[in-house]
Order: sequence, then C-alpha cells, then structure tokens
Amino acid sequence: MNNVQPDYTKRRQRVFLILAGLFLGTLAMLNILGISRFIDLSFTVFGLEIPMVVAVGVLPYPLTFLCTDLICELFGEEKGHDIVWVGLLLNAWVIFILWVGGLAPGFEPMDAAGVPLPDAAGREPVFFEIRNLAFGAVAASMAAYLAAQFCDVRLFHFWKRLTEGKHLWLRNNASTMTSQMVDTTAVILITHFYAHALPVKPGEPIWPQLLTFIASGYAFKLICAALDTLPFYFFVKRLRRYLNLTGYEEATRL
Repeated sequence: MNNVQPDYTKRRQRVFLILAGLFLGTLAMLNILGISRFIDLSFTVFGLEIPMVVAVGVLPYPLTFLCTDLICELFGEEKGHDIVWVGLLLNAWVIFILWVGGLAPGFEPMDAAGVPLPDAAGREPVFFEIRNLAFGAVAASMAAYLAAQFCDVRLFHFWKRLTEGKHLWLRNNASTMTSQMVDTTAVILITHFYAHALPVKPGEPIWPQLLTFIASGYAFKLICAALDTLPFYFFVKRLRRYLNLTGYEEATRL
C-alpha cells in the first residue's frame, strides 16, 4: 500500500496563491473597467420602480471579499492584512503603467502641450479615454479599498474571537456587509466629487442621485454577500480537510 503522506505545506501554499491570485486579478480588472460603463439593473415591484445602477467594475468586486474571508479563516489575520497591502501596491502599479503609457510617444496627433487631439467625433483616442476613467476609478477605489478591506479583516477576526470560532455565517456576513457599506459610500462620493465621472442628471438635486447610487451599489453587494455564505461554508469545510487544518486552526506559516 502507498503510505506516502500528502505534502500539506505545498497544498497550503498552492491554495493561498490561488486565493491571492483571484483577489489581485479581480482587483486589477475592476480598477481598469471601473466606471467605463454603468449598468441599469432597475426593477419593478408591485408597480414601484426600484432604481439599481451599478458600475461595471462593481460586478466582480464581491469576489474579493470572499477571497479575503477565506484567507482570514484559513491563514489568519496577518495574511489577510498582507494581501490588502499587496492589493494597494497593485493599484499603484496599474496607475503607474497607465501614466507611463500616456507619456510614451505614440501615433496619435498631439497638440503643442502633448495633449491628444480628439477625432472627428470629438473623442480622445481609446487609450486616453480608458486612462482618464481608470484614474478616476482607482483614485476613488484606493481610498475606499483600504478602509473597506481593513474593516473586513478586522471585523472578521473580531467576530471570530467573540464567538470563539463558532457561527461561521455571522463573521462572514457581518464583516462583509459592514465593509461593503464603507466601500460603496466612499467610492460613490469620491468618484463624483473628485473624478466627476458619475452619470448624474444636470439640473436635478445631487444628493438624492448620489444616495441612489450608494443604495444601488450597496444593495447589489449585499445580495452577493448573502449569496456567498453557502460557497464560503462549502470551501471552508473542503479546504480545511484538504489542508489538514483541525478545529479552528489557521495555517499561519506557509
């Protein structure tokens, strides 16, 4: 019989890399897509129209919270903080590449100040449109990201200590739902007042519109946070067995 024991160290490293890769890849994608398009998910209930407008960059964002919760649960709070800091550096790297790409000489016609000239339709070259939108999205998301992700990690472990490792659903949902509110509010306010990139209606009161954007984004993330409870339970149960973690043990050493 084959009595060779699995290499749990390699398994733990592999799982951590997969979760970190999903987190960072999703983060980079949402920052580039960001506010390039807004999706109208409004619906009607009993004749009452419920507005729900979300930026396309929001669509993959709930996955980042599932990844950080899994990292916190399986690998500990320190690893959760580490991945948040790496995510911040990734944001800075995206901005740097977009900045360098705009400075490098290209084939677009430029004016005397080095600003790309609009085409016949009055639009900038595609890269510069993407860059401008990404700059606005990343500026908003970096501040919101730090506040929300550290809030998520801290609250997750607060509830874990308070419940002595029990009630997995509570720390998953309570941490994510609170941090999503922090994130959504910060992103909407910064995107509007700093980047001026929200599709607001001119001539109408601004705060009701901003509150609609905040409520829409949060409602979308809230639904996703509730839906990820079952996947969270599933992956925690399977991965604890796969990583040979007993009870509430954390693989803090990789």
